[in-house]
Amino acid sequence: MAWQPADNRYETMKYNRLGKSGLKLPAISLGLWHNFGGDTRHELKREICRTAFDLGVTHFDLANNYGPPPGSAETAFGEILRTDFHGLRDELIISSKAGYEMWKGPYGEWGSRKYLIASCDQSLKRTGLDYFDIFYSHRFDPDTPLEETMGALDQIVRSGRALYVGISSYNSKRTKEAYKILKDLGTPFVIHQPSYSMINRWIEEDGLIDTLDDLGLGSIVFSPLAQGMLTAKYLGGIPEDSRAVQDKSLNPDFLNEKNVENIRALNRIAEKRGQTLAQMALAWVLRGGRITSALIGASKPSQVVDCVAAIEKPDFTKAELEEIDKYAKEADINLWAASAERKGPARKKK
Repeated sequence: MAWQPADNRYETMKYNRLGKSGLKLPAISLGLWHNFGGDTRHELKREICRTAFDLGVTHFDLANNYGPPPGSAETAFGEILRTDFHGLRDELIISSKAGYEMWKGPYGEWGSRKYLIASCDQSLKRTGLDYFDIFYSHRFDPDTPLEETMGALDQIVRSGRALYVGISSYNSKRTKEAYKILKDLGTPFVIHQPSYSMINRWIEEDGLIDTLDDLGLGSIVFSPLAQGMLTAKYLGGIPEDSRAVQDKSLNPDFLNEKNVENIRALNRIAEKRGQTLAQMALAWVLRGGRITSALIGASKPSQVVDCVAAIEKPDFTKAELEEIDKYAKEADINLWAASAERKGPARKKK
């Protein structure tokens, strides 16, 4: 019997307005950075997406280079759109991005008009979509005029390839500059996607979170679980199937004795709240309504179920927040902060 989405899928999820736009995002969104490449069986990808949608997760986030190999996550999700989500396109928010290395040669990464528009066209072809709801500049390019990068995003909207545009990992200064350019062009710039978690607070230190409030932009934070560190996964050591072992962007040096002890202390706080560590970490980034959506990854459907339950207990006492700060700030692990102002070796991200 063919899968049918749950009838009650919209009854418990919380939907937040994206800045001053008319668009709403679920408090928890699903990112396909990991576990949607050729190294994961397709049936598992389908189960994860079905579970997410059954729980009211309407937003699925991609990028051109997600895999491995690059592009395979978009291809896999395109197949899921055809086989599982057929007829549901208007109930979904689907985003993609371009900025990191996608193909060889001088035109295969960064922020030129040629690269961004070619990337968008390729991503649409892989997913089988007519348009993306949101298309991002995935990172700031210090060698391309910002006017060119933002002009490409404007053209992507005006040509019907996307409805809205966003940026990812731009610092506060560059975000203000991008906003002015796009506002003058009349481009629907609605969202920023930075990294943010209890142990990665660069958007507070940089002032980006205040800038987004001032400009009326929404936000969706990636790595709110610090790539698995803010879950129970590493409390007893490093599992053989973890990202730290598989070289999927998590530096095993972060899992030193001091940091693990701090994470165990955070886990004890979560237990006192009646939550898993992952649930508390997600509730923490969403606290106060300043963050529109938290972007999770999942390697199995049960992780999606656990994460979505974070919205059931969103509030913190002053004492809880102070205790969290005591251990989380001491960890001070900065994962994927703002893109570098000067080019160096391209970082393998997202």
